[in-house]
Amino acid sequence: MVKHGQYEYLTQEERRLKEDRERRKYWKKWGPYLSERQWGTVREDYSESGDAWSHFPHDHARSRTYRWGEDGIAGVSDTHGLQNISFVFWNEHDDFLKERLFGLSNPQGNHGESLKEAHFHLDNTPTHSYMKYLYKYPQRKFPYEPLVAENSRRSRDVPEFTLTDTGIFKVRDDRYWDIFIETAKDTNDEEELLFRVTAWNRGPEPAPLHIVPHMWFRNTWAWGHEDESKKPNIKQEGPLIAGSKHWALGDRYLQLSPSPGVTPESPDVLPELMFTDNDTNYKCLFDGQNQTPYVKDAFHRYIVDDEKDAVNPAKTGTKAAAWYAFEEGDGVPPGGCAVVRFKFSRNVESRSYIPGESEIGIDEELFDDIIERRRSEADEFYWRISPLPMADDLRNIQRQALSGMLWTKQYYHFVWDQWANGDPSQPPPPPGRKGIRNQTWKHMYLDDVLSMPDCWEYPFFAAWDTAFHTIPLAMVDPDFAKKQLDLLTREWYMHPNGQIPAYEWNFGDVNPPVHAWAVFRTFKIERKMYGREDLDFLERVFQKLLLNFTWWVNRKDFDGKNVFEGGFLGLDNIGIFNRSEPLPTGGVLEQADSTGWMAFYSLSMLNISLELAKHRRIYEDIASKFFEHFIFISDAMTYKDGGKEESLWNDEDGFYYDAISWGGPFSQQMPVKSLVGLIPLYAVLTLEPELINKFPSFKKRMEWFVEMRNDVAERNIASMKKRGQGERILLSLVSKDRLKRILEKMLDEDEFFSDHGIRSLSKHHKGNPYCMNVNGQEFKVDYVPGDSNSALFGGNSNWRGPIWLCVNFLLIESLLRFYMFYGESFKVECPTGSGEYMHLGHVAEELQHRLQHIFARADDGRRACNAGNNMLDFDPNWCDYLWFHEFFHADTGAGLGASHQTGWTGLIAKMIHDSGINCRLPQTPRTPRTAADHYFDDIFNRVSKPKPYMGRRASTRSIDARSDWAEEDEETEEQKREREKDDKEVLGYVSNHLKRVKSHASVFDEEDDEYEVHVK
Repeated sequence: MVKHGQYEYLTQEERRLKEDRERRKYWKKWGPYLSERQWGTVREDYSESGDAWSHFPHDHARSRTYRWGEDGIAGVSDTHGLQNISFVFWNEHDDFLKERLFGLSNPQGNHGESLKEAHFHLDNTPTHSYMKYLYKYPQRKFPYEPLVAENSRRSRDVPEFTLTDTGIFKVRDDRYWDIFIETAKDTNDEEELLFRVTAWNRGPEPAPLHIVPHMWFRNTWAWGHEDESKKPNIKQEGPLIAGSKHWALGDRYLQLSPSPGVTPESPDVLPELMFTDNDTNYKCLFDGQNQTPYVKDAFHRYIVDDEKDAVNPAKTGTKAAAWYAFEEGDGVPPGGCAVVRFKFSRNVESRSYIPGESEIGIDEELFDDIIERRRSEADEFYWRISPLPMADDLRNIQRQALSGMLWTKQYYHFVWDQWANGDPSQPPPPPGRKGIRNQTWKHMYLDDVLSMPDCWEYPFFAAWDTAFHTIPLAMVDPDFAKKQLDLLTREWYMHPNGQIPAYEWNFGDVNPPVHAWAVFRTFKIERKMYGREDLDFLERVFQKLLLNFTWWVNRKDFDGKNVFEGGFLGLDNIGIFNRSEPLPTGGVLEQADSTGWMAFYSLSMLNISLELAKHRRIYEDIASKFFEHFIFISDAMTYKDGGKEESLWNDEDGFYYDAISWGGPFSQQMPVKSLVGLIPLYAVLTLEPELINKFPSFKKRMEWFVEMRNDVAERNIASMKKRGQGERILLSLVSKDRLKRILEKMLDEDEFFSDHGIRSLSKHHKGNPYCMNVNGQEFKVDYVPGDSNSALFGGNSNWRGPIWLCVNFLLIESLLRFYMFYGESFKVECPTGSGEYMHLGHVAEELQHRLQHIFARADDGRRACNAGNNMLDFDPNWCDYLWFHEFFHADTGAGLGASHQTGWTGLIAKMIHDSGINCRLPQTPRTPRTAADHYFDDIFNRVSKPKPYMGRRASTRSIDARSDWAEEDEETEEQKREREKDDKEVLGYVSNHLKRVKSHASVFDEEDDEYEVHVK
């Protein structure tokens, strides 16, 4: 339960989470686990060349069975992806049904793979008791060919061509459908799902629409691993009922409701049930022989091509669909809507539908009331997460960010042995296929629901992405967040040598070591927000991370110098060379960021070991080990090579750079001002004196080291003899002088400090590119604020200028840690040259606010992320919906890359939670303190009771002229007393925060921070 002060209050959603955690009810068994793209993935690639995009293209997806997963629109499945439900549409102009989202493969896009749709993840709860999805479907023919052709024509120097660029959603024409898809779970039966589709005609004329919900089984029977007796089945059980049987899931029923006609005078729209098998159409694709007469693409052929023999007349199969045709007359009138309701359950309602009679198979009044209750409970849950007063716009951004993260949970299946060696009933894979990728990951057997970076562009896990995902996820569902971190260290994921798998294109690639940081942060967030302290989780994952840390030391510090050659490290094209390949210059790349990451890793492990030592003293020894390891790594930032002392620090520039070492006295710094030089700031930790005194063994070892190895302890890091605010000790790679010099550049708006966050490459390189000529070939790093202008790492991401929320988030934490040590006595000019000085707590808030300004609506009504698009900014049917892009234009804040990357971009939800209370409007100056006093006095005086945003309400308006919302049940006296007591506690919590803001203190509360170990 979310704690405010010492009082605990359970919302209905938290009660469900508690029941799920205690295994009394399996509320998470069904959720949005169906991928939005399975085609073009590495798992489905059985080619000899390893070209996943061409081996299984989009055009094959409607006719060819997937081996490892399924996909669909707004889909739901069980936790093992066995049974799936999704939504399919047709506008009578497309050549095939809109069954899945469309996008370009990597070779087709001028900036790599790219989604070409318009959909939004509007709402979701951790148990998926309520979910809402918006799909915008054109009424004209979907522009598949123009999207491919125009993006193919464009060079990498111009933006990609999107669906909104085609004019298909032309303003003042608006010939499209707003299709809202809602899913809710029954109050008592966690496995009963209610679905409601409401499609609004936004166009000026009537238009037909076909809504075709699908239910099917993932094909597990065609590969030779499963006994034929286990093949599932779906068959018609009644006029509006399809029954399904599965050996693992049991019996379930799809129960349909007739839909109101297109006008009040029109007859009901009755669905037609259709059946086929989820098997490949070999005849269509390869001119081969089909294994079954009824195949995967049957519904396309039946509805669009009018092939009446395409579906099974026996009304049975492994795939079923319900065809609702809203086509009477000219279709749904402008401004009107089509509504579809159906239920998925283990039970069947006894009533049957009789045309012309009032009795129907589903009680629509009760059906709509349940959905409305779940939505109201979702409102209550999210308000309790962030009860502080903030702009409604920020609250909306936070809600959609968190909902998007929950929508991108996906079932992920991969068994290396079966994937590499092929299946008994299928032709063997080409001989050379095993050597293309992932040949050393033979232990992998993955069968889990995972948090994906992006629901379409990156439908696979990525290790360091996952670590960032867990921070906002821990706010709403710490159990799921912990599960993600735990899984990647389990023996069926982690390599026997200790390496954590990176991502499916190359499990052996190297991501930054952020796992330990995320583990401790998730542990602390759960303790702070929910009052639970999961030491078993912390200790279990820590033990596995000891293996991973050892792998890093042995494999990435080959010469034992504590200077690391990490390689790729997730930053794609940030360097002048491809850091995953041997240098064209020869020699070894000594990486400032890799070494900084390892120092950061050491401090994260130190933090965890000290926390565990509070309960088991043996961890004191391990804490000493990581303390010393950090000291030696920090000293290695000035490293010795052949007896000569070299350095990754450039004293003239006041910045860290990578260096090429050829052995002996030969080395060369590469003066590129990038995140590489800022990452050493991450390695910072404060230790409270009370904590040190609690561990005498650790204290003795630390003091011995400071005294006896003073040359190491003092040479290259912050002085450990000097005590800071609260007598804290500071462990940091950078001294106070170096910190100040780095911040001068980081906070310079002509270098790193954009209006929307910290750039990944200094703007200095716009007019001063760094070039190196090697054997007649020129290598260059220049400032590219938008999409990448090279094909390096696929060309679909760019670290040579744009803003990335994940690395900004870590910089904010570092600033707050430095603030905990230096307090208000250490101030820097922010921005550099402005004449305004701030302590580092306020610098951290300023950075948080600038990042929030990417999404927040400015006083002119625009959002920076929308790149000046009038429709997205001002159209009432668009302006409140957001995309959470992968990265952002360094100068304008426009969204770039993957459009639904609420993975690490979902961190904005945590930033809003932490500092949204005092976030000013974008493009407005910082509020003078006198004006701020008036503003916060006004808020404080108005907050007499926490405002329950979008609280429970009853509506007398029927969405379909058929049934009204039912009135909400009256709360009992006991419930009323409990709620009133909670309201009082929350009021105190809100008031305390408002007082802090009014006093001009940092919103950050150092007494209850989420970063360090405390005695209590």
